[in-house]
Amino acid sequence: MSLVVQKFGGTSVADAQLIRSVATRIVATRNRGDDVVAVVSAMGDATDLLSDLAYQVCANPDKREMDLLLSTGELVSSSLLAMALRDIGQEAVSLSGLQAGIRTERRFGKARITGIDAKRIEKEVSRGKVVIVAGFQGATDDMDVTTLGRGGSDLTAVALAVQLQATMCEQFTDVEGVFTADPRLVSDARKLKDISYEEMLELASYGAKVLHPRAVELGSVHNVPIFVASSFSSAPGTLIHGGTLMEVSEKVRGIAHDTDVAKVTVLGVPDQPGAVAGLFEPLSEAQIRVDTIVQNTSAENVTDVTFIVSRLELGNAISVVEPAIRSINARGWVADERLAKVSVVGAAMRTAPGYAARMFRALFEAGINIEMVTTSEVRITCIVEADRVPEAVRALHNAFNLATLDGDA
Repeated sequence: MSLVVQKFGGTSVADAQLIRSVATRIVATRNRGDDVVAVVSAMGDATDLLSDLAYQVCANPDKREMDLLLSTGELVSSSLLAMALRDIGQEAVSLSGLQAGIRTERRFGKARITGIDAKRIEKEVSRGKVVIVAGFQGATDDMDVTTLGRGGSDLTAVALAVQLQATMCEQFTDVEGVFTADPRLVSDARKLKDISYEEMLELASYGAKVLHPRAVELGSVHNVPIFVASSFSSAPGTLIHGGTLMEVSEKVRGIAHDTDVAKVTVLGVPDQPGAVAGLFEPLSEAQIRVDTIVQNTSAENVTDVTFIVSRLELGNAISVVEPAIRSINARGWVADERLAKVSVVGAAMRTAPGYAARMFRALFEAGINIEMVTTSEVRITCIVEADRVPEAVRALHNAFNLATLDGDA
């Protein structure tokens, strides 16, 4: 008998009826001969409601207490799902992240998993039970509860699949799989049968909300196939894997977009050794992720340095940058929060020319100005005005013929 890890997102367990529906799906998996470990998110908007409540009580909640509070959302849904399974005749047990043996570093709000002691899970599975694990959480070595950050239940599921040597990690959500673009913006966006880890990682990192980037990365490192499908239908989903792709004719696989973007420009940075390091080392120490760095050509021994951060991190970034500016004798800073990223992703870009030119032409013909550009071997990203994102995504989807199977036409 093989073991499958199934993850159900917040929309999949948003109310009692949906939880019973999830229980029925799990039993169907058991009936086909597989053991099941399920990972669940908090019900619906429970995490947001708990966060709002914390800020009503306190203007600056303690990070340790906030993690303990937010972890309760997943405990509710995991316990209810175990009850629903028992009610239809399937033995089940719910476990918190701590009870499931998930250990993390001591970093509240964005902890990383350091290891999993799966003995309790394995013992319960061997007794014929479905094990329900509360996602999004773990615990430090001294038993403080931590959370893994938004989308952390995806990571919980893949990490458990790795540790338990599962044959598959199935991620059930409110969409039917991975699409060539956000179907809410592009009416003829097409669902992909499969996609490589590398391409999915780029899509997830640059705005596709289907799967957490760290979950994709972990699946890739340990070669765990990840299947993304809808909780609300039986439609075939998308397989994320490292083998030969079925749709080999495609060059561009998808368009991603991200509106959580802020640009910071540090003015008048002295053109001398150590100045740029003096700017970015404090940002690194503050654990602020910096993306897309551009340094202008030096004039009169000074230069401007521009970088991108999350809009949510802008305030923290500025508080770190201001003393750094003074320490390196730069002139000042300006910021712009009205920006977004649009990205074209496809593994075949590394061997075929012309993709950047086609992307730039499509945006030009749509009248969309490009603020900055960043690339990887399989991705081209343009920074554009946030209010032009829908037009940009549609223009690029059309330019690369992604509504048809031969996306490189």
